[in-house]
Order: sequence, then structure tokens, then C-alpha cells
Amino acid sequence: MDEAVLRAIQRWPNVPAVFGWLRLDLRGDWLVKTRDGRFERIVNAAMIEFVSRNYVHDDNGRWYFQNGPQRVFVTLDYTPWVYRLDRTAAGLTTHTGLPTTQLRRLFLDDFDRLLLETDLGIGVISDRDLPAVLEQLDPPTGTSVEATLLVVADGEEAPVQLFGRDMAIAPIQSAEVMTRYRFDPRPAPAPGQPDC
Repeated sequence: MDEAVLRAIQRWPNVPAVFGWLRLDLRGDWLVKTRDGRFERIVNAAMIEFVSRNYVHDDNGRWYFQNGPQRVFVTLDYTPWVYRLDRTAAGLTTHTGLPTTQLRRLFLDDFDRLLLETDLGIGVISDRDLPAVLEQLDPPTGTSVEATLLVVADGEEAPVQLFGRDMAIAPIQSAEVMTRYRFDPRPAPAPGQPDC
């Protein structure tokens, strides 16, 4: 978190939180609510970097952007992380630019989205990078990627390698992801808690 943000928290510790104004979409883009109630993608590079550097979660699994002394809770279109290929296409980073160091497990959900559990947590792989990620997926000898994904879609786990690392790909229902990984995709103020 930025040093200026940490100083602002100390100076103004009781600023009410904001809910429902910031979203993270399936591609890892930040969207902000406009005056007419629609969401518009943030395109300013400095703002994207600022939000990304100050994106964290609380003990209740609610993800937020610390904007100075104020928490701006994020509505998640799916998972708290969106994974993308890094610049060398030899690994994955989060939508905030953090590198993954441990690829733990892959999942295929009921909407044919590929999710990855890493040292940072659970995230969906951006659809823009999915074809290139699938090219890095190496099933056992004599099995195609397509056949492996069909096995998983039918409810079976399958061994694979991703970027040379052994792991399994397993089926998962999208509705159970938030419970299994303990995050709140739709943070809301507690009863009696002010909301800006």
C-alpha cells in the first residue's frame, strides 16, 4: 500500500466506507459507477496503477481499494484476482501486476471458465489470454487438451502440467467458488454502518 495512503489512514481513521461504486470485471478491468448509474471502464493509466497498488482485503473476505483514508469496496464480477499472461508469456500475473510464484491447482467451472489457485489466491484466467494459456497446458502423453477438458467437464479430475508444473485440473461450480475461497463478491455495509 502507498505510504501516502497509510499516512492518510492514520490522520483520518473514521472516514465512512464506500460500497457499490467500483467493480472488477472478468477481464481484470476496473469499472467505476457514473452519475447515471452505469459502470464505465477506468482508462487513465495512473488511476489504474493507484487502484491496483492499494487493492487489498479485510478479514471478512471483502476486497477494497484504499483511497487515502477511505475504503472503496469492490464488487467482483467473479473472483478477486484475474490472471493474465506476463509480458514474456512464460507465466501469469494478476490484473494488478503481481507475479504468481506458486501455481497450485486449476479448475474448469460450469461456464467453461478456467480458474487458477496460486499463492495469491483464486482467480479466473482472462478470456483474452485463455487460448495462449491453453497452449501451455500439457496433458499426459496421448491425451489432447480438448479431451482432458471434456473429462473435467464430465466431473472428473485430470492431471496436467501448466508452464511445466505438475497439477490437477478439477471441475468446480461457479456458485461455490466464493464459499470455498472465502471472499465476498458483493460487499455491503453492515446494519447501522454509514455508506457514502
